[in-house]
Amino acid sequence: MTDLILDCVMDTLKTLPFLFVTYLLMEYIEHRTSDRTKGMIRRAGKWGPLLGGVLGLIPQCGFSAAAASFFSGRVITLGTLLAVFLSTSDEMLPILISSQAPLGTIGRILAMKAVIGILAGFLADFVFRKYNQRKIGSNIHSICEHEHCDCEHSIVKSALRHTVSIALFILAVTLALNIIIGLIGEESLGSLILNWPVAGELLAGLIGLIPNCASSVVITTLYMEGAMSLGAMMAGLLVGSGVGLLVLFRTNRNMKENLKITAMLYVMGVAGGMAVELLARLAG
Repeated sequence: MTDLILDCVMDTLKTLPFLFVTYLLMEYIEHRTSDRTKGMIRRAGKWGPLLGGVLGLIPQCGFSAAAASFFSGRVITLGTLLAVFLSTSDEMLPILISSQAPLGTIGRILAMKAVIGILAGFLADFVFRKYNQRKIGSNIHSICEHEHCDCEHSIVKSALRHTVSIALFILAVTLALNIIIGLIGEESLGSLILNWPVAGELLAGLIGLIPNCASSVVITTLYMEGAMSLGAMMAGLLVGSGVGLLVLFRTNRNMKENLKITAMLYVMGVAGGMAVELLARLAG
């Protein structure tokens, strides 16, 4: 139990720099920039999915947490958020490297995650372009009101307050999830998925929805052991977004919107996994 608590604390501490910088930037945009600067941020948003898809590959869940906070404050578009969530690698990369996976295999997996995330992000922004135009830049102040911060007097103090609030929430939920997973057992969780066509991708996607690094550990390990197909692994890792969903549900007060985003993430991730599996079978 002690090791479990320490793991949760360490995972939460890793997100603190990302959360603090994110909220500091959001406070600065809201209270220290001109309308012209905010307009430039909105216009630059059209390239957000490309940047988000690339940054998401860095094995650090802080980027997905930062993206969720930025989206809640309407700094980034829906497509950028989805691109980050889909490309986030979490614990996948360290496990592949420690398992001595061929560099070519690692490169292909990362490239597929990035490409799928970027394409899905641009598609989402195209489909929901009117929604993005209405929402971008409209909600930072409401987050401040919800947290009862003191933005006007000190953006640093406000950013620290936001960071501590979100970090404590992440710690509490992560601890609860780790206890549940520990009781179920990672092997029992992994036994749900074999090399079943379609069903494997659907089940892997559900495990990927668990907002915890344990899901990426289970999925990647099963793939390396040959107990999971490439498509199922991709589906689970595409849907998995680290603690991003936790932060989204904590900071975005529109629960209906959060559920829709979760559904889109699941559908896009599973579809991406199925597409990868189909291509792999055709190539084989």
